[in-house]
Amino acid sequence: MSEKRKIVESVPNYSEGTDGKIVEAIVDEIRNTSKTRIVDIQYDSDYNRAVITFVGEPEAVLKANIAASKKAIELIDMKKHKGQHPRIGATDVVPFVPAQNMTMEECNELAKRYAKAMAKEGVPIYLYEETATKPERRNIDNIRVGDYEGLRKTIETNPDHKPDFGPSKFHPRGGATVTGARMPLVCLNINLGTTDVKVAKRVARRIHLASGGLVNIKAMGTAIDGEDFVQVGISNINYKKTPMYRQLELARIEAARYGVPIIGTELVGPIPLEAALNSLEYYLQLVNPKHLKEENLIEHYFDF
Repeated sequence: MSEKRKIVESVPNYSEGTDGKIVEAIVDEIRNTSKTRIVDIQYDSDYNRAVITFVGEPEAVLKANIAASKKAIELIDMKKHKGQHPRIGATDVVPFVPAQNMTMEECNELAKRYAKAMAKEGVPIYLYEETATKPERRNIDNIRVGDYEGLRKTIETNPDHKPDFGPSKFHPRGGATVTGARMPLVCLNINLGTTDVKVAKRVARRIHLASGGLVNIKAMGTAIDGEDFVQVGISNINYKKTPMYRQLELARIEAARYGVPIIGTELVGPIPLEAALNSLEYYLQLVNPKHLKEENLIEHYFDF
């Protein structure tokens, strides 16, 4: 395999977490696209959301995302969708992440081409992160304001909500979609030993950047049906500047205010090895962490 082979990672999020057949039908559009490989599939009914991680050559990743998004519009009706995670569309967000021999600018171009293709399908498209056309749209929270229900009411009348591509009107079934280039996202769910969702929401609020928490961190408190714990879901947009151990320890400190322990964590999708190594260095209290360098532990390859 040539060392110059270009590889892109994409992590599209779909507003479906209850019907495995629908999720698989969407994933099949990616799986059946040559020169791509599925890395991870996660979905659940509490968030009512599916997160698919896959890699591939640039043109293949673009083609797969367009096909999967069209399938999502066909199978998911946003007018009937309910879920705890913020969302505005059947295909809610489609990020393009440089993985091997790719620049951020090249991923920007892929995102814009995806946006143009889906706009032709009648879907309003917003650009975020590195592809954003306005400073405030770098943060996806500013695009999702009001969620599907709120944005649906204002997209036609408020110039601040005018999409970057496509009509200023939600697709009848698919809603709207956010896309853009970004660095790898680290998503960590922290389980708290209580069934009181108010505790999870309070802890999340103290971690979330917008309410005075940590830089690069977004957090939300969630009830989990049928379980004896609640969850703080965390998205970290820059693990290099805000390592995982810092968000975990702050959650531990804030939960202790209510006499609640952390009883477990879970990752949503794969994470960069460097993100794990940063926290391993902290917890092992290594004086000389040079042996934790990524090149000493893993050989990169892409096989598809």
